[in-house]
Amino acid sequence: MEATGAKDEDTDNKRRRLIFRSGHRGTKEMDIIMGSFATEFVPNFSEAELSEYDELLCNNDPDLYNWITRKDEPPQDVAAMSVFKKLMASKGF
Repeated sequence: MEATGAKDEDTDNKRRRLIFRSGHRGTKEMDIIMGSFATEFVPNFSEAELSEYDELLCNNDPDLYNWITRKDEPPQDVAAMSVFKKLMASKGF
């Protein structure tokens, strides 16, 4: 997984980009799940959490959906992400 933002990207721009990408995933289910999470949590993320969330968004929708709904186990690197744990807790999974 490789984050998509520029290395010198301003923090506010990064927040806006991540919130936008979260709500425009490509499938309606993921737009709702990720968009609502990002709107609530991304504004308060630290720089490290923003980078981690950027990496999480690099995963494709079917994989993310299956991990979030617990149809499949996420890879260890994803399961260890603090933002993934926050996402799971926020959705009651």
